[in-house]
Amino acid sequence: MERSLRAHLPHGQFEGTTPRDSRTMQAVRGRNNRTTEKRLRFGLVRRGVVGWQVQPGGLMGKPDFFFPARNVAVFVDGCFWHGCPECGHVPRKNVSFWRAKIGRNRYRDRIVDAELEQQGIRVLRFWEHELDLGLGACIKKVIACLKEPPIPERKRGGTIRVTF
Repeated sequence: MERSLRAHLPHGQFEGTTPRDSRTMQAVRGRNNRTTEKRLRFGLVRRGVVGWQVQPGGLMGKPDFFFPARNVAVFVDGCFWHGCPECGHVPRKNVSFWRAKIGRNRYRDRIVDAELEQQGIRVLRFWEHELDLGLGACIKKVIACLKEPPIPERKRGGTIRVTF
């Protein structure tokens, strides 16, 4: 755990957390998750969409899917971890820690989006619940994005500024 996040915990430790809570959080997979990445991957395969790589190295933010020929990065954000405004929530235990953690994740997502777009990479983000409610619509968005002309790579230089 990052030191800056420890500051949001009493005595720098999780308090009031049961061993069951700890096991549950440790079981959450960061990638190849059945409800997110795998679901979109199966949908892409079923629709015959090709030319993608899964979490390629060398790209900021490690997109879940990357289409190098079209410079399109696709992220599937978990509703809890990325603070979905519709169904995300903050646990009742260690509230300040979780608010800081989720807030940092959201901030990092914006930085990643800005950096990739500066490199000429189009970014698509889907919430976990969007895949649950309409996988077909998500696949259609990916296909439509792949058909768009590539965006020119912007000149690098200076600092990326993100406003909220």
